[in-house]
Amino acid sequence: MDYKYLNNMLSEMDKDLASKGMSRREAMKLAGISGAGLLMGAGTNAEASTEEAPASSAAKGRILIVGGGLAGMSTAARLTLNLKNPDITVIEPSKLSVSYQPGQTLIGAGIWDEDDIAYNRDDFVPDGVKLIEDKVIGFTPQKNFVTTAKGQKVEYDYLIVATGVQLDWESIEGLEEVGRGYSTGDNSKLLKHLEGSGVCSIYTAEGATKTWEEMQKYIAQAKSGKKTKFVFTHPATPIKCGGAPKKIMYLTNSRLKEADARENAELTFYPNGGAMFGVPEYHDAILEQFKREDFKWHYRHNLVGVELKNKIAVFDSKWQEKGEWDPVLKEYEVIAKHERIKVPYDFLHISPPMVAPREVRESDLGSAAGFVPVNKETLQHVQYKNIFAIGDVAAVPMGKTGGSVRKQYKVLVDNLIAKMEGKPLKAKYGGYTVCPLITDIGTVMLAEFDWTVKPTPSFPLDPLVERWVFWLMKVYALKPMTMYGMLSGKA
Repeated sequence: MDYKYLNNMLSEMDKDLASKGMSRREAMKLAGISGAGLLMGAGTNAEASTEEAPASSAAKGRILIVGGGLAGMSTAARLTLNLKNPDITVIEPSKLSVSYQPGQTLIGAGIWDEDDIAYNRDDFVPDGVKLIEDKVIGFTPQKNFVTTAKGQKVEYDYLIVATGVQLDWESIEGLEEVGRGYSTGDNSKLLKHLEGSGVCSIYTAEGATKTWEEMQKYIAQAKSGKKTKFVFTHPATPIKCGGAPKKIMYLTNSRLKEADARENAELTFYPNGGAMFGVPEYHDAILEQFKREDFKWHYRHNLVGVELKNKIAVFDSKWQEKGEWDPVLKEYEVIAKHERIKVPYDFLHISPPMVAPREVRESDLGSAAGFVPVNKETLQHVQYKNIFAIGDVAAVPMGKTGGSVRKQYKVLVDNLIAKMEGKPLKAKYGGYTVCPLITDIGTVMLAEFDWTVKPTPSFPLDPLVERWVFWLMKVYALKPMTMYGMLSGKA
């Protein structure tokens, strides 16, 4: 990073802090002690009980959690703290299911290594919780049991669905044979298929490492004087960490500047939607950042194919045209148009479409869109009242981030215990979501919001400004808070 820029940034931060009656030392102390909590939304209104209450002895029943990632294991841990005699089983096939996925962006830019985010599932199974190392392949909610790949039939009284989402590579032409996958687990088929193509993705840990390797090749190409095209995509489906497609673009830009290669690089963002961000204030701020960094962008472009040998990305480009005048409605008809366009690239970062696992989508548990339909506030299934869902697989507006899970799992535990005790479900999830948007190596814009679709800042600073203090939180505070706070059921 440019040290002059860093000093200017620190000076501006000092001014903002002073206006709030806070020094930089005090801010850094706050960041070091509770910054991760702030980053994950600790400063917003409580949505579930945070006071320690006596563990419930009245709540009894077999609880089954399908999925042992951050959402599933955090929920299991919190349940053990709140139940006197818990009977909890987690089904999870991946040995690295609790690995710290938000760190994959940093791996993709050469800041972290895979070892920095890899954590063993078995080290985080709460005491007393039974683990079944298997994969659920069928849900039978009418009879309260699931079936697994190894032929087990596991019955339950209460079910929590925390499967996460699948990366839907097979829906992209040219990648059909890769199939679907998860961020953790075996992604060797994907990596082999993309080998030497200039195509990469940070949505798997190994893929993030490959992203850094590919990025360095094309940064060197730009440094040699050759004009180099860097292309970044955002798909038409909901995705986890919706800011990640832009984060890796910002970090690529930072590495290019660091190598004095930026003038020969063209960075272009192709989002499926018509805005940079769903919250207008953050959209406007990001747009100004794009203009400042001389990025190019084209809205309403969805990646539908890739020609690996020719290094061509194929997009479905959408727009609207004015049709004929309707004398009854007294308005012009709006005609939806689209066409396939081909975009050459040197380096292509794909944020893949994401879908609920087939076993969820094709069961009576899932909705027509595939995700688990729940009351967005209580996280209880709309049809099966002894079933709850959490995290990426839950059909709630927004909320596919670790910060959202931190709010959701407390709500879910309170409501599940209330259900077990025959009481009303009073805990409410307010839609809190946080995206620490990395805009440079050393700066983060902390985008926090909820269902009001307005900024809901936890820190007493302008949320639209990129700051070093938020970078420190992102790089140093969030991981330990997640791994040893949330996964203990306490954070």
